[in-house]
Amino acid sequence: MSTYKNNIQETYKNISIQMPKKFKPSLAIITDNLTKLKYNFFGGYEIYSRIQLQKISPLFSELEPLPETELIFARICNKDIIIISGRIYYYEGYTMKDITHIIYVLKFSGIKKIISIDEVATLNPRFKCGELALIYDHINFMGDNPLIGENDEELGIRFPDMSNAYCNELFNKTYKIFQEEKIRINESVYFGIIGPESETEAEVRFYRYAGADVLGYSFVPENIASVHAGIKFSAVGLITRELLADKMMKDETTAEEKVILKNKYLNTSYKELRKVIRKIIEKI
Repeated sequence: MSTYKNNIQETYKNISIQMPKKFKPSLAIITDNLTKLKYNFFGGYEIYSRIQLQKISPLFSELEPLPETELIFARICNKDIIIISGRIYYYEGYTMKDITHIIYVLKFSGIKKIISIDEVATLNPRFKCGELALIYDHINFMGDNPLIGENDEELGIRFPDMSNAYCNELFNKTYKIFQEEKIRINESVYFGIIGPESETEAEVRFYRYAGADVLGYSFVPENIASVHAGIKFSAVGLITRELLADKMMKDETTAEEKVILKNKYLNTSYKELRKVIRKIIEKI
């Protein structure tokens, strides 16, 4: 047995011991650290228990900096759900396999569907900051892939089919809910990059010409591992930055002002998603 798979199984074992009795989750939600939000994003939910990832994983207990990732066992809309509060990023120095470790732990925990939520920057001039991006495809420009190396058939097949990477079934259900609740629908191709430096004007033009609508640092490895693991994957982007090449040269906003604006748009986006998140959980 590989060290990687052994770490996954060890993490799962430690999680299963702490799961509530009769807790049978099939849905997981990956999002930013919920304690940073100024309001209850889910509009109220029952928490059974919560644990820090680094305290239960033989992999993450050895890594620096320690991830601020918390697993919350909760019940929302009469469903048992695992919430991953906080995530780690490739630009922090973690490997792709470090990042996707939790995806395979979720697979062994019985998870069949994942909703991933994170900040994105818009490349599409029709999109506005504070809105939501509903992801239907991606372009991997991160220069790496979590599936590189020896494949373990118990984790997934060697050559997974990515033609339905962002599950059409989940996308269509979410799309319909957005329509019913009159949430603006920004159908998006996601451009996955490493970060963390800001983008040059030439890069922004290239990303847009390549066919992308939004860009970010997180969804691509999570999605690839989920498809490999046989988990249906859905992603919603919180648009907090605008990257339009023809405007970049005119932007005289200070770094401090950009942080304030980013946080403002993040809260606005979360409030928009809060209007529909419970309905999404119920319907999918």
